[in-house]
Amino acid sequence: MAITKDQLIADIAEAIDAPKTTARAALDQLAQIVADQLENGGEITLPGVGKLKVTERPARTGRNPSTGAAIEIPAKKVIKLVVAKVLTDAVNK
Repeated sequence: MAITKDQLIADIAEAIDAPKTTARAALDQLAQIVADQLENGGEITLPGVGKLKVTERPARTGRNPSTGAAIEIPAKKVIKLVVAKVLTDAVNK
């Protein structure tokens, strides 16, 4: 089951004993900082979660599954998450 943004905000507010408006502002600011850093081609490490970085995916030839026709898939940037060992260990215990 996925956690919603409102549930995450409520959990953060409860954990730090702060109003939900403060938790919402902190979460929104974190998302903005991550987006800005990745947009500028940098990397960002979220302690206990992992490292986010932008990588280039080269252009390639693909196939339309229904017709089998070859199509050219353009190059693009993608975001990769390298999961922290701490998180992997917590999930696998």
